Amino acid sequence: MVSELVIGTYTQPLPHVDGTAEGILSARFDGHELTAVAVAAAVTNPSWVTTSSDGSRVYAAVETEPGGAVAAFARSTDGVLTPLGQVDSGGGAPAHLTLDPSERFLVVGTYGGGSFSVFPVLGDGSLGEPTAFVQHQGSGPDPSRQEGPHVHQLSFDPITGDLVVVDLGLGEIRFYSFGADGRVELRDDATVSSGAAGPRHLAFHPSGSLAFVANELDSTVDVLRREGERFVRVGRASTRPADATGENAPAAVRVSPSGSTLFVTNRGDDTVAVFAADSGAASLSLVASVPSGGATPRDLVLSPEGDRVLVANQDSDAVAVFAFDDSTRDLSLLSIAAVPTPVCLRFV
Repeated sequence: MVSELVIGTYTQPLPHVDGTAEGILSARFDGHELTAVAVAAAVTNPSWVTTSSDGSRVYAAVETEPGGAVAAFARSTDGVLTPLGQVDSGGGAPAHLTLDPSERFLVVGTYGGGSFSVFPVLGDGSLGEPTAFVQHQGSGPDPSRQEGPHVHQLSFDPITGDLVVVDLGLGEIRFYSFGADGRVELRDDATVSSGAAGPRHLAFHPSGSLAFVANELDSTVDVLRREGERFVRVGRASTRPADATGENAPAAVRVSPSGSTLFVTNRGDDTVAVFAADSGAASLSLVASVPSGGATPRDLVLSPEGDRVLVANQDSDAVAVFAFDDSTRDLSLLSIAAVPTPVCLRFV
């Protein structure tokens, strides 16, 4: 079965990347390789993208400074993107965005600004005036990377519907109640502190009873267990084998549909860390460290069928495709496609 993707990229040279793409990309996936890679929309640094569940709308974070933006598009059945306008992201270098479960609101977080905004999705898919804007304050223990707030990822708790905000700069995962009107309220008692570990991205176990947090600054992944109305940390594992050397920084964290396998991409080692996830014991065990098929792996996604893993290798301009066996947790390289500066992969 052929699937379609939209791909977030960098288009400009920045301190951390030499962007060479021309905007949001589209591609086809036949189960073995990525084909028909093309520019779907010319946008500056659309590093993170998301889509509506029916694929008719596409939203991209325009990662620029000092001011960033969010670009909205209508997507036709043949994959053509038609601009619906841009809105100010409320801070510099927006790094992540997501739709709420009802798809009535889009939330964008800014790494440079340390803030997040909630925008209503209007009838035509464009974005209205924000219903909420939250500016984080403070700093974390690492003066070089946590000198101020850096919102890095947003998601929604599948059980409570809370908005979950991962702030690398503060070293915290914050939970906000999310109202039907798009307003938010911090649940102070639910905040999880990761400190100098530097939380970057979070993924929920399919059961909703666990969450996994990839920590960028110390190359670990945390296991959080739901206890009552909050999560508590119950475990931490390294994303690297014991003999690993040199600098490394995890990026993406994903869970297999069964919940038994966890993946974390390692920039530096240029590997995919594969963990056995024991939901009963709320524990992780590193079972493999697989070369990512390129340099600086960013996003990692599983195919709709769950038997393929795609990895965006940002600095080698490539997307690698792996066959995945969930019963054995085996990853086998199938193909590598040329894709300029890929960052985010999204199946439509």
